[in-house]
Amino acid sequence: MDILDRDRELIEKILSDYAEISSSCEEIQAEVIFDRHRDRYLFVEVGWDKYKRVHDCIIHVEIIDGKIWIQFDGTEEGIAVELTQAGVPKEQIVLGFKPPHVRPYTDYAIA
Repeated sequence: MDILDRDRELIEKILSDYAEISSSCEEIQAEVIFDRHRDRYLFVEVGWDKYKRVHDCIIHVEIIDGKIWIQFDGTEEGIAVELTQAGVPKEQIVLGFKPPHVRPYTDYAIA
């Protein structure tokens, strides 16, 4: 298995795991969206909380030029931690939600 396939499978597994344990409210559905053609991966929550519409992006990840770009992460621990625990080197992960001038001060790739 090449690195790209490994990264895709890891991202899909992590997002699916989050979706399984997500909401305790049965009116709100956890959904995962995998676009392998464009290498875009989302975990969203959709539904109703009484009279309020819920449509929230929890995690948005893309694979760009061989690196995993975390565009948004609304989880407590962070998907970057789970990716590194699964063996992805920090140099392969970009915290895209951090401003470019801050990225050099993280342990992750700058771009």
